[in-house]
Amino acid sequence: MSSYEIEKTDAEWRAQLTPEEYAVLRKAGTERAGVGEYTDTKTEGVYSCRACGNELFSSETKFDSHCGWPSYFSPLAEDRVQYIEDTTMGMRRVEVRCAKCGSHLGHVFEGEGYGTPTDQRYCINSISLKLRPTEG
Repeated sequence: MSSYEIEKTDAEWRAQLTPEEYAVLRKAGTERAGVGEYTDTKTEGVYSCRACGNELFSSETKFDSHCGWPSYFSPLAEDRVQYIEDTTMGMRRVEVRCAKCGSHLGHVFEGEGYGTPTDQRYCINSISLKLRPTEG
């Protein structure tokens, strides 16, 4: 098992997070498509982990994928996220977690043909994020 800079007991996470946040961030759930707070947001700023505040994605890498969840073509830095092979649901996917606290963020997909610099789509649950808008 990985150790993270921020580690809490299950009870501590349950006390800090709403039941919906806990289900996604700590139990690798998925919010329903199209309902997330940041799915269509165009606000400039930085998206951080809702559980620990680790800065993860910039609005500069956010793009419209029309998949029902916020999509980014890269994280702020590779050391901000952790990649884990996910073979649930009968397919091979790559889970994306916060590297600081281990919270589930979503999945990253490659080769889907989006016109992005990386040819990647970080499909991230809105409920896993908190947007800090750019001031000014």
